[in-house]
Amino acid sequence: MQKFIEYIPIATTLFSIYFIREIFNHYQARKTSYLLWWTLGVMTFGLGTFAESIHAIFGWNEINLKYWYIVGALLGGFPLAQGSVYLLMNRWFAHITSILFIGLILVASYFVIKTPIAMPDGFDYRLTGAVFEWKWVRSFSPLINVYSFIFLVGGAIYSATKYYGYKDKQAHFRGNIFIAIGALLPGIGGTFTRLGYVEVLFITELIGLVLIYFGYIIIRNRNMSIKSI
Repeated sequence: MQKFIEYIPIATTLFSIYFIREIFNHYQARKTSYLLWWTLGVMTFGLGTFAESIHAIFGWNEINLKYWYIVGALLGGFPLAQGSVYLLMNRWFAHITSILFIGLILVASYFVIKTPIAMPDGFDYRLTGAVFEWKWVRSFSPLINVYSFIFLVGGAIYSATKYYGYKDKQAHFRGNIFIAIGALLPGIGGTFTRLGYVEVLFITELIGLVLIYFGYIIIRNRNMSIKSI
């Protein structure tokens, strides 16, 4: 069973490719900042599960571990969250936070690349930042992930409550509920990863991305039907 779970990221990566195509086509039609960031977010999601797929097929590798940590633990949900920032907040705030957090991610990525690896006795060769010799490197990710959580999950919950009770906005309400739950799941999986149960992350990533996709499709199709009236 555990061996099967390790290959789930392959399915998640393939689904992310399909999702990227859908949302990128939407971006090309609309040319909005939030859709560009959401496209980058789904791409980042897929890059993270691609690293997990490499691990499942070829085994543990230091370069792949650091690549996985950068695109997963550091970038993570940031691009998706930043899309919500551009959608819900004023552009000044969106631009400033983009500069600040991109800078922080670049600095953190540099230290992840440079940190030596120190594998403890009995290491099981799972994907984990616990093997970084510079333990303080892992302190960057909580700050980025908290910001991402606030604006991705919080933004979806805010939008859902905004549309709740309006009969003509029920699609937006349902869609944002799906997005909020889908965005929350990988964060839960990330917590389990820090505790040594990375397999939980593989499951929550797939379910989370599928829920985000369904939420996005519900809202997009409703908006398209309104425009066609």
